[in-house]
Amino acid sequence: MKYVLVAITLSLASLVMGLDGIVGIHDPSTIVRCDGKYYTYGTGGSALVSDDGWTWKRGVQLPRRGLAPDVIHLGDRYYLYIAANIGAQPKAAINMLWNKTLDPNSPDYKWEEGGVVASSDGVEDCNAIDPGVMRDPNDGRVWLVYGSYFGYIRLLELDPKTGKRLNAKVPPRDLAINCEAADMIYRDGWYYLLATHGSCCRGADSGYNIRMGRAKKVTGPFLDHTGVDMIQGGGKLFLGSGGRVVGPGHFGLLDLGEGVQKFSTHYEADLDRGGASVLDIRPLLWKDGWPVAGDNLKEGVYEIESVSTGTAIELAVEGMPVGGRRVRGPRGGGPPPAGAGPGPAPGGMFQGVGGVIPNQDVAQVSKTWPAGNLDLRMANYLCQAQQKWAVTAVLNAGGYPGSPYFKITVAGTERTLAASSDSELVVLPAFTGAAEQLWRMDQLADGTWRIMPKSIPNSKEALVLSAVGSSFATLAKFDPKSDKQRWLFKTP
Repeated sequence: MKYVLVAITLSLASLVMGLDGIVGIHDPSTIVRCDGKYYTYGTGGSALVSDDGWTWKRGVQLPRRGLAPDVIHLGDRYYLYIAANIGAQPKAAINMLWNKTLDPNSPDYKWEEGGVVASSDGVEDCNAIDPGVMRDPNDGRVWLVYGSYFGYIRLLELDPKTGKRLNAKVPPRDLAINCEAADMIYRDGWYYLLATHGSCCRGADSGYNIRMGRAKKVTGPFLDHTGVDMIQGGGKLFLGSGGRVVGPGHFGLLDLGEGVQKFSTHYEADLDRGGASVLDIRPLLWKDGWPVAGDNLKEGVYEIESVSTGTAIELAVEGMPVGGRRVRGPRGGGPPPAGAGPGPAPGGMFQGVGGVIPNQDVAQVSKTWPAGNLDLRMANYLCQAQQKWAVTAVLNAGGYPGSPYFKITVAGTERTLAASSDSELVVLPAFTGAAEQLWRMDQLADGTWRIMPKSIPNSKEALVLSAVGSSFATLAKFDPKSDKQRWLFKTP
C-alpha cells in the first residue's frame, strides 16, 4: 500500500550500514540485473538503479504510475507487473508491461503494454494489487501471487513465453489472508510464501512485518512452524522492526549464485533518514528448513576464525602472551601479588599476577615487529594484538549488493591485509585504497562469511580467503560445499 516516494542520500560517515546514494522508494520490486546493473521499481512508477548493488541513484520513471510493481526476467524479455486501483479499493487490476532491456540508453529500450493479467471487481473477497512473480526452478512454470488485506492472497499461473495469464478459465487459488505484498520462493523441496502483515503508510507508526509459511506444492497449503495455515491467519515471523528502522515489507529474493543469497525489502521508516521509506538489501540465511534474515557486516574489531580449523588469522610475527610471560614463583606461603584478593597465594606459576590483565597495547608490542610487507598465517587464538583485526568500511570505494567494501587492518595499526600479485595473501605496512586491499564480505546460508578481495593484481579470477590446514591461509576458488572458505567474525 502505496504512496510517498522520497529521495534520500546517505553518507557512510557513521556506522549505519544502510545502502548508499539515493535509496528512497516504497514497495520496491524484486531486484533484477540487466547488463551488469541492478534495477528495482516502486509505487508511483519510480525506479532505482545501481552499478554495484551498494550505491543507488534515481532511474527512469516507468510509463505507468501504479502500485507495488514486481519484475522478472524470462527469456529475452523483462516482464513488469504493476497494479492500479479502479475507483475505490478493492476494485483493482494488475497490468503487465514488457521490455527487451532495462537500460534506458539501449536502442532496444521500450516498454510495451501487455494487458491485464488479474483483476478484482470490488465485490469479491480479494484486492488485485501487490503482484509477486516467481519462476519455479523445477519445471519452469511461472506463478503470480497477489492481493491485500481486502481479502485473500491469490495464486494464478502465467505463460513463461508471453508473461500473460495462462488458462484464464482456471480460477485463482486462495493461499492466505490478513496480509499483502506477498512473494514466493523455492528451496529444497519446499515453496515458501513470504507476505507482509501489519499496517503501512504511516511512517514510524507503521506495523509492517514479514511472515511466512511453507508448502510441498506451489498451490499450498502454506503452514507456519506451528502448523497453522496462512489461510487461517498463520505465519512465522521472518523480519520485524528493529534498531532504527520500522516496518519492513515487500520481500524480494536476490540470488547471487554459489550459495550466496540476499533479499531486498523496504522499511516504512528509517529514523536515520528522517523517517523516509527506503530500500535495503540483507543476507538471506537458512536454519531448520526456514529462511532467516541475516545482517550485513558492521564495522568493528574482530577475531577472524576458520570454520574448518578453529584457528584464527594473524600477522606472522612473534606473539607476546597477554600480561607478559609467566615467571615461576615460590611454592605458596609467600606474600600475595599486588592487587590479589585476601587469603594465601596458591604459589607457583599458576597463581597469576593478581588483578585484571588489560588488553595488549599494540603500540607497545608492535615495536618488535619487522617493517615492510609481512606474511599472514593462522594460529590458536590467544587474545594477542596481531590476531585482532579492524574491519572498516571504505568511503567512495563502491561496494556490492547490500554493503560497501572494507579494509582489514591489524587493530590499532595501518598494517593492511591485501591480495598479492601471485594470488596469495600479504600484510602491507599501510592502506592505500588499492582494489586488492578492499574486501567483500558475503554472509552464507549458515551464517558464516565468505571473504573476497575486490580484485587480484594480474588476475581476473574470483578467489576467496581459504584455510590451508590449521596454520596457513591462501586465496582459492570458492567451494560452497567446503568449510575451508567459511569464516566467523568474533568479537575479541
